[in-house]
Amino acid sequence: MSTTNTALSYPHFLGSEIAQATQEQALFHVLPVPYEESVSYGGGTAKGPSAILNASWQLEVFDGKSRPCDAHIHTLPAIDCSVPTEQVLNAIEEATAQIVRVGAVPAILGGEHTISSGVIRGLKKGGMTDFGVVQFDAHADLRHAYEDNLYSHASVMKRVVEMGVPLYQLGVRAFCEEEMQARKEFQVGYIDADVLVPKNINQFELPDDFPENVFISFDVDGFDPYVMPATGTPVAGGFGWYQALALINSIAAQRRIIGFDVVELAPIENLHAYDFIGAQLVYKIMGIIQRQRQPNN
Repeated sequence: MSTTNTALSYPHFLGSEIAQATQEQALFHVLPVPYEESVSYGGGTAKGPSAILNASWQLEVFDGKSRPCDAHIHTLPAIDCSVPTEQVLNAIEEATAQIVRVGAVPAILGGEHTISSGVIRGLKKGGMTDFGVVQFDAHADLRHAYEDNLYSHASVMKRVVEMGVPLYQLGVRAFCEEEMQARKEFQVGYIDADVLVPKNINQFELPDDFPENVFISFDVDGFDPYVMPATGTPVAGGFGWYQALALINSIAAQRRIIGFDVVELAPIENLHAYDFIGAQLVYKIMGIIQRQRQPNN
């Protein structure tokens, strides 16, 4: 069972600059999920959604290319994470399905990576039948279970591929033999960090048979720790800020992005830069999606 800190605040995303849009108006529905249960090293991910939302009040509305907020943003109430894990995942599933049903883009704020399996269930329940996941991460997360926990953050992508959802991984640099075998069994595509980073790859081609619709799952430990140390399991050798954004733009040039999550931010007290990086990342992805959906804006 996870515990939500009731002292945390969940303001509307970018609420210092824009009014809360209605669910009907908004292209982006932001869903905070302060879930933390199976972290295996450093803790604090339950505070990630609140930190991102609070930091978003310091963002500029112009992201350098457009005003993503012009597509309108609605921030939903945080998921109650004080209940058993399966109930949390069910709540995420239902909330995500509702977002999809009204034609909006889910922007999910974690919390640990476990939450992504509930999001994927929600996409399917909401009527998305043909989509794939592109994962930015230091870890493969393809163990069948970790410490006997099927819902571990280290097993989340195994749950995803077991649903029949195609997966492509970017930046992975920590995995075990079991996960290598899972990649083969489920035909997981990948460019690992030992190739991606030294060669400074900024564009890549998804396989021809990868679905047209793509959900991006972004674990902030995909960044190198010099960019993002505020995460529970940092691993040296990750991508930098501009490389990550270029890779997301490369996805948008090939496929339709239907939603995203940003997970595993574990705020460091009195070091607000990393909270701001999390908020910037969310808003930058919104901008990429907005320009894809509304190219004249």
